Amino acid sequence: MSVIEKAEPMSAGEPAKALWISTAAFTLCFAVWTIFAIIGIRIKQDLGLNEAEFGLLVGTPVLTGSLVRIVLGIWTGRYGGRLVYTITMLAAALATFLLSYAQTYSQMLIAGLGVGLAGGSFAVGVAYVSPFFPAEKQGTALGIFGAGNVGAAVTKFAAPFVLLAWGWQAVAEIWAVCLALMAIVFWFTTTDDPAFRLRRERGVASRSLAQEFAPLQNVQVWRFSLYYFFAFGGFVALSLWLPRYLVGVYGFNLETAGMVAACYSIPGSIFRAFGGVLSDKKGARSVMYTMLAVSAVATLILSLPAATITPAIFIVVIFVLGFFMSLGKAAVYKHIPAYYPESVGAVGGIVGMMGGLGGFILPIAFGLLKDMTGLWSSCFLLLFAIVVASLIWMHLSVKQLSRQGHSAPVAAT
Repeated sequence: MSVIEKAEPMSAGEPAKALWISTAAFTLCFAVWTIFAIIGIRIKQDLGLNEAEFGLLVGTPVLTGSLVRIVLGIWTGRYGGRLVYTITMLAAALATFLLSYAQTYSQMLIAGLGVGLAGGSFAVGVAYVSPFFPAEKQGTALGIFGAGNVGAAVTKFAAPFVLLAWGWQAVAEIWAVCLALMAIVFWFTTTDDPAFRLRRERGVASRSLAQEFAPLQNVQVWRFSLYYFFAFGGFVALSLWLPRYLVGVYGFNLETAGMVAACYSIPGSIFRAFGGVLSDKKGARSVMYTMLAVSAVATLILSLPAATITPAIFIVVIFVLGFFMSLGKAAVYKHIPAYYPESVGAVGGIVGMMGGLGGFILPIAFGLLKDMTGLWSSCFLLLFAIVVASLIWMHLSVKQLSRQGHSAPVAAT
């Protein structure tokens, strides 16, 4: 039985209000989290960075946003998503504003660690939003919330023009002010989630850390993490890397590269909601099979030498890849409340952390592979290897479960 079925009745519009305001907040958080995808290119030029240094720069916020997710997920269960979400946004806004005063590469990296707090908001939002909805609607709800990934497109559309008009420092300052205002709006327009209210009303003690982390002993959690490492981590990495790729391979200017990368981010974000609906109706496992299979084909095509792929073909295939990644992101998180209803914060946090680490590790790996091989397409060969490994592991695990006669929760099959 879900929390929403055990808690006191809510007003008719309370779940929808919590969902949409949380999604708007996550959109701005994601816009801040991916800010280096645009301003990082200008910083690279100003500081004379190589590809590996650039990859580290754009990946640093992703590192913080990844590692902090498991902590924020647990704190959400203990202190409530409304409080934790608001504080996370305010802290990220402050760090982003201070970024505009950084001058050296080391200072940029330190500031980037603070900017990355915005990425941790995902774990908070998942644990906050899911209790508002019954199990049969959680896939759709979390898919809509996850569509806040479209914030990456907001940055890629708007940041180049702000940068050209007033400099990259203005981008950091404006994005910081917008996020701080969103934090204030969120605090004054939302309520505590039903799970937290129920525990507070009944005086239920917080679960111990051992209890919170107990599900992490299950290898299934780490299998879900690998899926998310590719679906979300790969999405974030490509969102950060595409402007540089398009400039380097096809000679696009920064504005054009930013617009194309933004168009990649939009379907890769908005259709996450559609992935949630499909996961509710068709089953998360079926959606995952389809996502991994199509992604394997797409990354294999993009692994061909860059000179053999025209800009038009590249854009079409990358859009297809982004669309199916969005379905996979939703499907992974449909599994979590179905299998681990009492540990959504901890399990969702660790899966989100691993996905975020993909967004940190992969841009650095892309830069190192480019520096070592001289091949721009080497980044897609790496993604192909990851998706094939995921597909094989999933298939073998499903066959093993079938032989043992284990039945998965209906919502996740």
